[in-house]
Amino acid sequence: MKNVVIAAKGFAMGTANVIPGVSGGTIALLTGIFTELIEALNAIMSPAFWKLLIHGKFKEFWKAIHGTFLCSLTIGVMISIFSLAKLMTYLLRHHPVQAWAFFFGLIVVSGIYMLADIKSWKLRDALFLVAGIALGIAICTLSPTQTTDAKWSIALCGAIAICAMILPGISGSFILVVLGKYDYIMEAVSTLNLPVLIIFGIGCVLGILAFSKFLHWLLGRYERATLLTLIGFTLGSLVKVWPWNDLAALAEANALNGTPGAMHIPGAILWAVAGILLVVLLETLPRKKKI
Repeated sequence: MKNVVIAAKGFAMGTANVIPGVSGGTIALLTGIFTELIEALNAIMSPAFWKLLIHGKFKEFWKAIHGTFLCSLTIGVMISIFSLAKLMTYLLRHHPVQAWAFFFGLIVVSGIYMLADIKSWKLRDALFLVAGIALGIAICTLSPTQTTDAKWSIALCGAIAICAMILPGISGSFILVVLGKYDYIMEAVSTLNLPVLIIFGIGCVLGILAFSKFLHWLLGRYERATLLTLIGFTLGSLVKVWPWNDLAALAEANALNGTPGAMHIPGAILWAVAGILLVVLLETLPRKKKI
């Protein structure tokens, strides 16, 4: 039953990682598994634990790397990603304004809740937050709308996105949006494009293994500054998630749905409110300790 619960939490993390603007790391914090996740990833990179495997101590090795926990969590994440990819592909093509409005509401309220969790504000805290906002705006406005589909680019996008997926306050799927690869990867998942998925997966594995020790060190020593910067980055990213950013996609959706010239403002408001209510619902879960 414990493993089933962990898999369910993994499903929630995977669901969050499919949605641009929602952080799987935040879900991990809310559900109380973030610390064990970071410890497990850090253990995988420790040579001392791999020596146990080399010497045939399989049970000790499996326990040291939190093997059962990682397997249960991974199963939950994979089920959610593959089950939701087709839905996200459809929504972004046929209802882009409503979909992005939903994400916009999610980001705004998630940021507000995370800021509310920070107590005893100081000047340097505000500086970290402002720096994160500036960084988010800069990346979203200066980054290209599309990156090359070369194998090295797909692997690099996977490495960057997976690192963001485990960080609280920053969405890995949003990073794919910034890099111009969200629709591309969602399409690959929904159509089971194995060459693309394998290359992307290799990038994810390499990225998370290379990043885990640094993240373990960073959050252990500078948790407050790191989270404030990440929250700021998420808020700055709102310039990219504005529902009417991509007018070409809106025109295509209107043509598909037979609604020429429609801006879908009432629907956008409705779905933004739905996103807000979803975050409020998630916040009824046990809250994380304030920092």
